[in-house]
Amino acid sequence: MCYSAQIKAEYEKYRRLTGADMDIRTFVRTFWWKEGAQPSRRPRVPRAVERDLLANGPEEVAALVRRWDAWETDRLTREVFAQRRRVADAERALQARDTKKAREDVRIGSAKVAAAQRRLDALKGREGEDDRRIYPGSWCPVVVAEGGRRLVRLMRYQCRPAGKPAFFDRRFPGTYSARRDSLEGFWAGLFGRRHAVMIADRFYENVEVDGRNRVLEFAPRTGEPMYIACLWSEWTDPAGREPDLLSFAAITDDPEPEVAAAGHDRTIINLKPEHLDAWLDPDPRDLARLYAILDDRQHPYYEHRIAA
Repeated sequence: MCYSAQIKAEYEKYRRLTGADMDIRTFVRTFWWKEGAQPSRRPRVPRAVERDLLANGPEEVAALVRRWDAWETDRLTREVFAQRRRVADAERALQARDTKKAREDVRIGSAKVAAAQRRLDALKGREGEDDRRIYPGSWCPVVVAEGGRRLVRLMRYQCRPAGKPAFFDRRFPGTYSARRDSLEGFWAGLFGRRHAVMIADRFYENVEVDGRNRVLEFAPRTGEPMYIACLWSEWTDPAGREPDLLSFAAITDDPEPEVAAAGHDRTIINLKPEHLDAWLDPDPRDLARLYAILDDRQHPYYEHRIAA
């Protein structure tokens, strides 16, 4: 189902691979923070994307990222202080008497300090293994076509089709994956109308190995990027209470033989670059041509390993 992927993060790589221009509005929309408001959650954008925006992006977007960085740094610094105090208090309590609560406070507090410190290190510029990785609910750059131009837009990886209620995400949490056999059913409003491409280096799947759940990392043996076929939607709240949302889903099909042998039953569809124009500018009256593009996909051998 492609529950996770390692994406291309740098905008210049998108431009080089697809010739797409940045749709700045979608980046501003994602990072926008209303003046005077106190946010509770930062948008989940891969840190590598944010670093690229800070170094090379338009100033109006970079300024928003810096604002989020300052907000999160302050929040995490206070969290580290509070958890270190929690650990110190628990360690003093343990000197007097060994209790389960004190041991749990040490364990949980230490783990929270470590997690907060890792994030602070990332905000300061230290690169991590997951900096380019997305999960359902993450925002990710994807390529679309509009008015004869290819554009890079920032969208959420979990599709909420237009017209659906906001609670659709909770009721259907698996809508980051669009099964090929449901394109004219569940996804009929988007297939043949709103297509996108996500560019990634590898994808990840949960599989059972020796009776235990494992996360496997799949990557083309050729080392070439994957042009993953996607559907996207622009959602608006008719009541005006919820913010507008751009979101997408990756199309999956029956597994490649080596993916099936590794224990998973779906594979993303890796488009051939020569089909990008036809895929991104679909004709809803000619679905047969679109299916032919999905059939004429790239078939690199997907090597796999247990992900770290």
